[in-house]
Amino acid sequence: DAAIWISRGFANVIVIPFLAIATARNTGWTVDLHFSRVAVFHSTALLVTGVFLLAVAGAGYFVRYFGGDWGRTLQIELVFAAILLVALVASSGRFRSRLKVFISKHFFSYRYDYREEWLRFTRTLSLESVGQNVHERTIKALADLVESPGGALWLRDEARGFIPAARWNMPPVATDAVEQTGGAFVAFLERTGWIGNIDEWRAHPDRYEHVPLPTWFSTLSNAWLVVPLLQSAQLLGFVVLALPRTAIVIDWEVRDLLKTASRQATSFLAQIEASESLLEARKFEAFNRMSAFVVHDLKNLIAQLSLMLRNAKRHSGNPEFQADMLETVEHVVARMNGLMLQLRSDAHPVDNRRPVNLEAVMQRVCAAKRASSVSISTDLEPGASAFAHEDRLEHVIGHLVQNAMDASVPQASVRVSVARDGNFVNILVADSGGGMTREFIRDRLFKPFQTTKATGMGIGVYESSQYVASVGGELLVESQPGSGTRVTVRLPQADSSIAPARPLQEQTA
Repeated sequence: DAAIWISRGFANVIVIPFLAIATARNTGWTVDLHFSRVAVFHSTALLVTGVFLLAVAGAGYFVRYFGGDWGRTLQIELVFAAILLVALVASSGRFRSRLKVFISKHFFSYRYDYREEWLRFTRTLSLESVGQNVHERTIKALADLVESPGGALWLRDEARGFIPAARWNMPPVATDAVEQTGGAFVAFLERTGWIGNIDEWRAHPDRYEHVPLPTWFSTLSNAWLVVPLLQSAQLLGFVVLALPRTAIVIDWEVRDLLKTASRQATSFLAQIEASESLLEARKFEAFNRMSAFVVHDLKNLIAQLSLMLRNAKRHSGNPEFQADMLETVEHVVARMNGLMLQLRSDAHPVDNRRPVNLEAVMQRVCAAKRASSVSISTDLEPGASAFAHEDRLEHVIGHLVQNAMDASVPQASVRVSVARDGNFVNILVADSGGGMTREFIRDRLFKPFQTTKATGMGIGVYESSQYVASVGGELLVESQPGSGTRVTVRLPQADSSIAPARPLQEQTA
């Protein structure tokens, strides 16, 4: 029947409410289908835009056909104004904020999509944006949760209290905006962990235990919320957020989200602070270790100068002694300048590894020790060379020879030799002193600050072994109590196939 066929649309419209009521009453008919907030947000924006464009089209039609001679011109102006309005609204953060709040309030039982909010919060904290440090990212991550356009961060300083550390999209904070560690405001935040609403705090102080706001809050005209950053039971800092783009009711859901997010941000800031403290401690550790080496070298230089002064009383009129004394002083000054250079954090190695004539190095070492009561016998293979830093290698050999002389009795002899051994060259320093036990060599000799000398520092052998290993060699020790000690420095020959390659700047020179 044609009439029934035509009237079916109206019949369907009448039935729809009854079907909706029946579906709501019968839980078994419910379809487990959920729409994300993003989909609802874009669908709503599209719907609003479509309704707006339809209204503009109707107005344009009316203006064109009833506007007379100016109808087409008015239509073009109306369309241009409509397009401009759409562009402004689409790029407006305030409009987006209000639309999100409207959707959350009327379409969902909870205000936030916690999965999306948490992913965005974590991404903001971890991803380093251009021109934003970790403190600014922390402010932005908290502000985005409540549609706040800016904020400022205060962090604990053990000496000065809580001081402004960063700000994001907020006017500069007054220089006196510092809160003392033991103040009532800080104690309240640390004890309760409450999210403070500034307007509510001023209007109803009884809700905040009548704790007064700091006077410097009057300089923050757009201050809205105070978010404490608690680590365990200690207040690490707090964030002051600016007024939001749209009105937001601070209920239990907003407070719980900000509390949870603030604890995550506090852990992130604490980890960054701990990493910086560890890095600083490692710098001091490296500086202290270098200082220990420098002090050890200074001790050796002092020993050389002391020996020179003792001999100066007997040989001051000897021209040869005078020349030798000047040469020793020049060597000490050059060595001390090198030590000062090593203490600089930005200092670079003075030179690269290069072939070192071991015979010449050993002769200089033995010449510097010849004034001692212990004699030195040498057996140096001519032409032997190794890759090393000449000055540092001379210092290592000099330390080993001095140790051998200290372990020997007066009028004894220390034997020094240099000999090739395949692709390596061996530097031997042997004495006939008291020797060392195998346990001492294994457990203590190569560890810093372990020594049997009354005036020793216990880092000479450690420093020597570290340097020898850095140039591809090894330091070997053979000793027995009462039988003396043999120390062998084994280095790659400069002309061997396993010698290290030259640096690039040397190859291109």
